Amino acid sequence: MPMRPAWNRPICSSVIRLPEPWRNGPGSTAQIAPPATDWFLRAVSMYTLYFAPTANGHKILIMLEALGVSYRIRRINLAQGEQHQPDFARLTIHRKIPLLVDHDQALILPESGAILQYLAEKHLRFLPCVGPERYAVLHWLAWQISSLGPMAGQSYHFIHQEAEGNQYARSRYQEQTVHLFNTVEKALAGRDFIARMYSIADMAIYPWLRIHAQLQVDIQTLPNVAGYLKRMAAREEVLTAYAKGARSTSTLPG
Repeated sequence: MPMRPAWNRPICSSVIRLPEPWRNGPGSTAQIAPPATDWFLRAVSMYTLYFAPTANGHKILIMLEALGVSYRIRRINLAQGEQHQPDFARLTIHRKIPLLVDHDQALILPESGAILQYLAEKHLRFLPCVGPERYAVLHWLAWQISSLGPMAGQSYHFIHQEAEGNQYARSRYQEQTVHLFNTVEKALAGRDFIARMYSIADMAIYPWLRIHAQLQVDIQTLPNVAGYLKRMAAREEVLTAYAKGARSTSTLPG
């Protein structure tokens, strides 16, 4: 029997639930949500997303919109240091956004890559359950987290930082960022999405490619990237995510 396309194959039939010690054990970053208002939040929304309009923040907004689930946004003003305020700091030792609270599972989860994978596995969408296609998606998700995000974030910082003596750092990170954009250009040859099917890898990578102008990367020489940006920008969940994200004030890249 010929193999069916990945997007038309059966997917996992059960959701992985974190054991209690893993969710709230010593040093765990996936914690139990405070119960005080849990009954109310669960009634009005499945999730709360602690968000700032950065590339990493928009990843999760895109995913939540694509899933069509109920959620509310709690905006964190990074410029004013709200991530260091006690009410937020008690939720995560990292003091970073995005941070997702799943009221159904009483789970608090930081880190954008972990959040994307968690949501994909819980809702059984945008990540194949098994096989090469699954690991193609996870490969590109890991690549964004380990390569594109750090290099582009540092490039943005030094491009927009006027301190003297940073020319070497600026040149190095910008060169690395251009190289990574070229990697995406090659990967997109003959395909519409980064892992062929639309997935959490696209939700992770697109927000960083989108800020190419701020990163001073010329995409006129990258036709595959340019076409990809247009395709992604036209998606309903992307349009909605950026419209909602624009209501916040932060303009930081990560």
